[in-house]
Parts: sequence; C-alpha cells; structure tokens
Amino acid sequence: MDNSAIAGNFDLLAKLMDINGENSFKTKTYSIAAFNIEKLPMPLKDTPKDKLFTIKGIGDSVGKKIIEMLDTGQLAVLNEYIQKTPPGVIEMLSIKGIGPKKIHTIWKEMGIESIGELQYACNENRLTLFKGFGEKTQQNVLESIEFYFQSQGHFLYAQLDEIFPQVEGYLKKIFSQDKVRVTGNYRRQALTIEELEFVVLETNDVIKPKFQTAQPPELLEEKPRTLLYKLKNGLKLRLYTGSTNRAGELFNTTGSAEFIEAFNKAFPNLKYKGDETEDDEIIFSRAGIEYIQPCMREPAAVIDKAKKKQLPQLIQPEDIRSIIHSHSNWSDGSNTLEEMADECIKRGYEYLVISDHSQTAGYANGLKEDRIRAQHKQIDELNNQLKPFKIFKSIESDILNDGSLDYPDSVLKTFDLVLASVHSNLKMTEEKAMARLIKAIENPFTRILGHMTGRLLLSRNGYPVDHKKIIEACAANKVVMEINAHPRRLDMDWKWISYAMEKGVLLSIDPDAHFLSGYDDVKYGVLAAQKGGLTKEWNLSSFGLKEFEEWIKLK
Repeated sequence: MDNSAIAGNFDLLAKLMDINGENSFKTKTYSIAAFNIEKLPMPLKDTPKDKLFTIKGIGDSVGKKIIEMLDTGQLAVLNEYIQKTPPGVIEMLSIKGIGPKKIHTIWKEMGIESIGELQYACNENRLTLFKGFGEKTQQNVLESIEFYFQSQGHFLYAQLDEIFPQVEGYLKKIFSQDKVRVTGNYRRQALTIEELEFVVLETNDVIKPKFQTAQPPELLEEKPRTLLYKLKNGLKLRLYTGSTNRAGELFNTTGSAEFIEAFNKAFPNLKYKGDETEDDEIIFSRAGIEYIQPCMREPAAVIDKAKKKQLPQLIQPEDIRSIIHSHSNWSDGSNTLEEMADECIKRGYEYLVISDHSQTAGYANGLKEDRIRAQHKQIDELNNQLKPFKIFKSIESDILNDGSLDYPDSVLKTFDLVLASVHSNLKMTEEKAMARLIKAIENPFTRILGHMTGRLLLSRNGYPVDHKKIIEACAANKVVMEINAHPRRLDMDWKWISYAMEKGVLLSIDPDAHFLSGYDDVKYGVLAAQKGGLTKEWNLSSFGLKEFEEWIKLK
C-alpha cells in the first residue's frame, strides 16, 4: 500500500467520522495525518516500523493504524464507518459544495440518504429550512448534483428533453432533414435514458468525418451499422447507420425487444421494405392494424388491441384542466397562494388544489392546526377575489407508521379532500408497506393516494408493494391513484395504469409543484401516462371545475 492510498484512507476516515457526528478533535487528527503523509518524500512501506512514530505528524494512534494497513491492506475502523454509513451518504462526498458537516445535517436532520433524494429536496426548496443552507447554497448544490449525474451517463427523460432539440438540430444540419430520425428509448418516452438514438441514412465512412470538429465527441464503439459516441456532457449518442430502409430501421429500433418479437411472430411474412421517404406508419398499414404510437410499443399485449382496433385515444398535455397536488410557501413551496393561483389562471387552468405538507413533516414546515385555519381563511378570501377560478382546500397528509393519517378526524373533515402519502420510514418489507398503505386507503377521509411507492428514479427504489392489491383496495374505497408527474418520481408506474382503469380506478396526473415552474412537469406525467394507455376520461386533473366539484361530493 503506497503513501497515497494510506493518506486516502485517513482522509475518508476523517470525513466519515465528521458525517457521523464524532468529536471534531479526533477527526482533525486523521485529516492532518492524511495531509502530512501525502507530502512525505519516502514511502512508508519501506520505513522501519519503529521509525514510523518519529515522523512529524504521526502519533501513536496514527502510527498503529499505518502498521495495520501495511500488514493487512485494510483499516478496520474505516470499514466500520463504511458499514454504518449508507452508501448514498458516502457518495455525497462527490458533490462539490457540501462537506462532511453539511452531509451530517442532510443525513441526520433531513433524513436524506442518497444524492437523488438530495436533488429532490433541492427541487422542493427544502434545504433552505435548515441552518447553514441558504438559497444560494441550495442552488449551487443542485447544479453540482446535476453535473454529477450527467457525468455518470444516466438521464431522466426530462433532462434529455432539454438537450434533444440541439442534438437533433445538429444532426439534421449536417446530414439533411430526411436522413435523420430519432428512435429508441427517447422516441418510446422511456422514463430514464442512457443513450439518445437516431437512425441516420448514411454510412459510417460518411458520418465519422462530420464529427471531427474542434472538440470531437469520443467514439466508444463502431460496428458495420452502428456508431456509439460519448458527448462532452456524458450523454451517449448511438447512430444506426448504413440502411436505405428508413421505415424498417425505425420500426426495429423503436419497440422494446418483447414488442418486436411478438410483432414478428404475429406477422411472419410482413416485408419491411420501403423507400427513404417513409416512416414506420407504413409497416402497421401493411400489417392491416391500427398504428401503435411509439410510446406504447412496450408489452406484446398492445398488438392484440391494435388488431381489434381498441387502442385508446391517449391523453394529451392540453387535456389537463387543473393543478392537483402543489405546495405553497405555507409549507416548503416557494410561492404564495395568490401567485400559484395567478399562474394557474395564466396557463388556462380552471382550479387549484393546494396540498401543503401536514404536521408530521416538520422538515417541510408542515401545517399545525392553527396554521390550517389561517390558510383556509386566506383561501376563502382569494376565492372571493378570483371567481370563477377556485382554490380547493387540501393537505398532503403523512401516512404514519401504523397507516393512520396525522390529523384527527375533526381536522381532516375541514379539507375539501385529503391526499395521503408516505414520506418517512421508507425501508419497509412488503408486508409492512402493504399494511400501512391499505389502512390509509381505507381511511374514509383519503381521496387520493400520493406517489404510491416513494421511488426516486435513478436514486431510490420504491418500497415493495403488491400493485394489484393496492389497486383493488383503491377501487373498493373509491380512492384515486396519483401519477406523480415530477420527472424523478413518475409514481405510480405506467405499467399498472391499464390494470387500474380495468378495475375502475381514477388516476390523477399531478405535478407535486413546489415552484411555479413545477407546473411544467405536468407534461412529463402525461408522457408517462401515455405509455400506460391513459385517456383523459380516466384522469381526475382533466375534470372541469363543475365535474370536479361533483366528484368532491361523492364521498
């Protein structure tokens, strides 16, 4: 083990001790040791053990640990801290702008255990509620996290949605409009994406020189009919090349493996040939079935629906008529109720359901009973001013560990509707999660079940649930299931939308907005919902004001 590795272990030990809230004098000892060892001119492994303790900056404790590392290649105390610190918390050390002390606060006081959760907390304006985290710090942390994720090569659909026009525009500029078509996961509206894929009707020999610019992307892989590049932002760009059959190439690179296999089995004699001017609509026409939108080319079952002309009229962003599930500055949002309502009116929405955090969510400035009464008074005043637009009184009530909601019935009945969500104690077995959720669903005040599994895409798996039983419980209790439109949640997952509709369960595409710009996320909820075949008739946030008021009265 060389000096650099030994110093690195001491540096990590000092940081992990700080993160765990240990005595700062002890942690400083190891950070100083790391600094001194890194600068030593001679290798410690070649130094006699009895001489180690005479080196400046190496005392008894540090010296014994150096000997342990030289003898075993390990440092037991470091391994202990690694074992008791969540991996996601250790990973936060990679984020510029937050040191061990701040990570301690993030973990121990905010209850955040991964970079993705931290990013989500920044998006919810939550860091500013804690000492040492101002608005500028929060923004710097958010930017550093986004840079970190990009360097890992994993992107949310929403992140690529911003990059896509530039990439597509560049490719069409250098190869012409007719020779470039987007395909793959982006065309299929996948929730997370590692590669942006295009069909380019040119050979590799023609394409490669075009990328020899002043700052060329890295060529990772070349095959006779594909090129894989890595762009400067970490995004991988895959080009399907060499074909003169645009329709066939588009078709074969768009659908999931399951979809393509099932389609070929259903139409074994179908010829994919077409000329360069045709897209893949022609293939469905030749098969004699309805055109299947790229977003739905996932399960094999959709092919039978197309054969029977039973494909749904998919919901569109313009079908959303309200904002349900949003947070104002009464809890952890950044805008006033009036500002949020004005933005809704500006965007053409008919009503706003304000669902601030409940009293258990102290980390999010959740509302105690006295503040609920004050907020309701303000809502009444605003509703008088803003007619015919209306603000509905709601709350995102925490589902407690035993499945109960965190207000007594006397408070819950003062709301127009209650949205129930899990925010704490997320490490549950399926048995525990199911008992907790079912009890909340059966609560007569629960009208909407929020972000069902608590997942954060690319950073936190949801707690395990039996989706069918949850859907059936919602059907039995007339509870709406949320499709949380935040690009990092998109929860419930689109794969269960068709089963929910089959069981008569309403869905609701809700942005969970904490900023006015959060209303934009409705789009990503719609795109995810389209994959599951959602129609506007089955979406609560597509109800007009009068229809919504009737729904409120139903329970």
